Amino acid sequence: MKYLLVIMSVFVIGNAQAQKKKKQDIEAIKSMCGCYDVSFNFAETFAPEKDYEFHKNYYSGALEYAMLVEDSKDKVVIQHLLVIGDSMIIKHWRQDWIYENTDFHMFDKDNTWKYVSMPADKVKGQWTQKVYQVDDSPRYEGTATWVHVDGRSFWESTTDAPLPRREYSKRSDYNVMVRGNRQEITDYGWVHDQDNSKVLRKGEDKEIAREKGWNTYKKVDESKCQPAIDWWNDKQAYWSDVRTVWDELFAQKQTVQLEKQKDGQVLFMRLFGLEGEMLEGGYDSAKAQTKIKETINSYLKGDLSLAMN
Repeated sequence: MKYLLVIMSVFVIGNAQAQKKKKQDIEAIKSMCGCYDVSFNFAETFAPEKDYEFHKNYYSGALEYAMLVEDSKDKVVIQHLLVIGDSMIIKHWRQDWIYENTDFHMFDKDNTWKYVSMPADKVKGQWTQKVYQVDDSPRYEGTATWVHVDGRSFWESTTDAPLPRREYSKRSDYNVMVRGNRQEITDYGWVHDQDNSKVLRKGEDKEIAREKGWNTYKKVDESKCQPAIDWWNDKQAYWSDVRTVWDELFAQKQTVQLEKQKDGQVLFMRLFGLEGEMLEGGYDSAKAQTKIKETINSYLKGDLSLAMN
């Protein structure tokens, strides 16, 4: 009897500690929301080949709003919006955080994401960060444990990803970026610290160069991002349906392959154009989802497709 009570006590204490830790994790993730002055900085640092010609350092900045669009028991969704001037808003990347997730679409190469299922014990206590393109198509995913120690909170993971937008149309000497991602909460906001490897994947991987990335998100007054908040309130119904359709595709748990272009247009241009068409004259969710499915299906390669109602 005493032995049973000891076992039960250990279980209760362990569960309480896990819930406390999970609450800390969620607080850290949600603290990345808000209005930010963002600085993007990248520099190539090393190359295996002596004659490699290092590319120029990349610097850029933006005003960006990170909006909380879903906050459920095991999932937090944050949509990033770029604010340009007083009225121009650009839908930027999205990050989903899922607790103890076992389903992944891992980037391979050439617009291909392979479905991978992980055992539950391998992701216990971990959070998956799923990063999506501006049109909510897949980008990269990684899983790791949030760490809270010595007054610091951070999460870090290494995973394969497509080329970054800053080099997507400029580089052909590599086709995979092995991303070393570290998100750390700071007193001014948060930082996205990166140690990346640029890899040519043709059979065996060949490292072309390494780079350091240091992106800082410094929180500013929320009023500076009010145009982004207003824009999202007007557009969110459409983009909610876009996410719903993509989720339906991912739920099939199969490899996703996408055409880079169709009739001279990339996918995000088609989905961005469809936004205006669907929102004009009153929004019809069922009609929008049908159009979104048609559009995404036209870019899918192989046998995978979305069922049309």
